[in-house]
Amino acid sequence: MILIKNGYMIDPKSGRDGKYDILTREDRIVKIGKNLETPKGRCSVIDAEGLLVAPGLVDVHVHFRDPGFPQKEDISTGALAAAKGGFTSVVMMANTKPPVDNEETLAYVLDRGKSTGIHVYACANVTMGMKGKSLTPMARLAKAGAAGFSDDGVAVMDETLLKKAMQEAAVLDVPISLHEEDPALISQNGIHQGEASAALGIEGSPREAEITLAERDLKLALETGASVNLQHISAAETVELLRRAKEKGTNVHGEATPHHFTLTQEAVREYGAMAKMNPPLRTREDRMEIIRGLVDGTIDIIATDHAPHTAAEKSLPITQAPSGIIGLETALSLGITQLVDKGYLTMCRLLRLMSTNPAALYHMDAGYLEEGGPADLILIDTYASVTPGDYASRASNSPFTGWSLQGKVMRTIASGREIYRAK
Repeated sequence: MILIKNGYMIDPKSGRDGKYDILTREDRIVKIGKNLETPKGRCSVIDAEGLLVAPGLVDVHVHFRDPGFPQKEDISTGALAAAKGGFTSVVMMANTKPPVDNEETLAYVLDRGKSTGIHVYACANVTMGMKGKSLTPMARLAKAGAAGFSDDGVAVMDETLLKKAMQEAAVLDVPISLHEEDPALISQNGIHQGEASAALGIEGSPREAEITLAERDLKLALETGASVNLQHISAAETVELLRRAKEKGTNVHGEATPHHFTLTQEAVREYGAMAKMNPPLRTREDRMEIIRGLVDGTIDIIATDHAPHTAAEKSLPITQAPSGIIGLETALSLGITQLVDKGYLTMCRLLRLMSTNPAALYHMDAGYLEEGGPADLILIDTYASVTPGDYASRASNSPFTGWSLQGKVMRTIASGREIYRAK
């Protein structure tokens, strides 16, 4: 048992907040109340005076690179990074090697996840080999444990095939998450076509590459009734398209990453390849529209797109270096620093975007604090400063290294077990 005393609790699902004690037994919360007495028997007591107690965070978009690229990250080190960042549940993307287009690879990923201490879910691919030619056996993969479907990393360009996939996902009642970038419109990915690409003397990636596919796929979502998630939105126009789709009652969702609500294309000049990602960082106007989407509920999920790479890879010239940054260990602090402290969101709203909403998308029993609910909790010092750099991840490719951020995860508890404690 664990008894957490004197903390300030926020349950983003119900909106309940206040100073409460929380008692856990095994993997469930058994009591929430004022001035709870320490029960008889073995019980660890945590004094959370001055700390915020919240549900464990949920990230529905991570790359743990296993199988295929363990030198970048594996499921074990990815889970350590998640725990340090306050995440107790994650959904792995399927662009591994081999990809998760078969039951054997899915079983490998899920089995490895069971030994990590956090809850590891996995998407399976939409198409075989991520080649966009034929669908995976979606029903069999869902039965084998796939939490959803995604070819994240590439877009599904065949509209007829994607519509069929959405219809199947709707029947299976699982989400389908989409990477919206039309490769035919992109000369050099990872860099916004604008001031950033001009400074490098390349054409870059235009906003239309995202907008055109987002418009197509929101239309397909309306036609099929599928639960569709637009991943890592980068363009203002995509936010507006999503807003209109939601007004029609379409079952659609949108992700914002911390790097897209924090940085703009100017970061490429300062951080080089550390600010290269797909889709790219765009203009200040795009960044502010993403924030507006988070504020008004158009964008209902914050996800990290945690994308580890080796130092050698990121040291290549920017046009050759791979896209992507790590994000699990900086996401919460960036949310507090950029969104809460600047008055855009309350802490409760931020936690809803990082726990309750993503959990609901993937039908997880997570993202809330209630008696009988899961004993997945984090303790946060919202006043503490943190300087990213000593990463639990195997990778360190982040433009936020050395920044001064607000908010530090002090403890992470998953299934009633403490899996991380700050030094």
